[in-house]
Amino acid sequence: MKNSRSTPGDTAAQLWFTAPLQVEVLEVVLPPPGPGQLRVRTRLSAVSAGTEMLVYRGQIPADMALDASLAALQGAAAFPLQYGYACVGEVQDVGEGVDMSWLGRRVFSFAPHASQFLPRVEDVIPIPDAVPFEAAVFLANMETAVNLLQDGNPALGERVVVIGQGIVGLLLDSLLARCPLHSLLALDALPARRARALQLGVHAAFDPMDESALQALRAHMHESDAVAGADLIYEVSGSPQALNLALDLSGYCSRIVIGSWYGSKSAPLALGGAAHRNRLRISTSQVSTLAPELAGRWTRARRFALCWDMLERTQPEALITHRVPLHEAPALYQHLHESPAEVLQAVLVHD
Repeated sequence: MKNSRSTPGDTAAQLWFTAPLQVEVLEVVLPPPGPGQLRVRTRLSAVSAGTEMLVYRGQIPADMALDASLAALQGAAAFPLQYGYACVGEVQDVGEGVDMSWLGRRVFSFAPHASQFLPRVEDVIPIPDAVPFEAAVFLANMETAVNLLQDGNPALGERVVVIGQGIVGLLLDSLLARCPLHSLLALDALPARRARALQLGVHAAFDPMDESALQALRAHMHESDAVAGADLIYEVSGSPQALNLALDLSGYCSRIVIGSWYGSKSAPLALGGAAHRNRLRISTSQVSTLAPELAGRWTRARRFALCWDMLERTQPEALITHRVPLHEAPALYQHLHESPAEVLQAVLVHD
């Protein structure tokens, strides 16, 4: 069944990364949706201060796919390119073979920033009625936080540390705060982000650049027994140098879960001495797949259902600090590059 409202004259404003530190908003003509496609009018899209800024700065290996698991991001990371993976909007038109019930539905898509786009039906996720657009735009990052929690598998009474209080770190805090932990501790160099972490249920927050604060953190972890170090440490700062801090805060058989993707960045690690003898378990957590030990009972659909529930409960829209019209995107990206401390979560508004 085909709706005939779409015309070859429909235009979309698309954000393109054209060179390191350069983005442009280009007007393109969209064809009508083809068989199995939808035409979605975007309301909001979230800007990632992590992976997306690696793209902006040209710090992704050129021979690596932007995301091997997402249809919209299959191409190699070579300029010019589109990027972005958190769009929410409404279905305006449907292609041949698509049920008309899709018209008007609110959907999420892992699609690059654009005012309109043409996803396949299987590439959108309906947004529950109880979740507003400004919360739904966090779905990708909430899925990452849920995946991190499942990969770390925090146990009753454990001491857990989260290094990095960007959006993923704060969403992870909001989930961990619901677990019966002995202590939940956060680290970030920015006072405003440490304050946010405390609001979300973290027991104490510390500045990793302040040696006296780190001493207080170590004392906090030893206040009840003689077992050294944290049981579980998440590294989600986006800085490979932070892995040495994770090693420093670990003890015998501590678990370190790396949620950051560093692109082409690297740093030397102090894996000698106590780190080597401590039988540390260091793992990477990547949201595009399910951990093998969970795959028998969990699917992406089940995980998304959990994410919607967590978005409704945690109300992450309170973390949005900047709402910027799409045509002002170049200035926003430059601001994120030069003054990242001033932005927690930015969203592009598509009018």
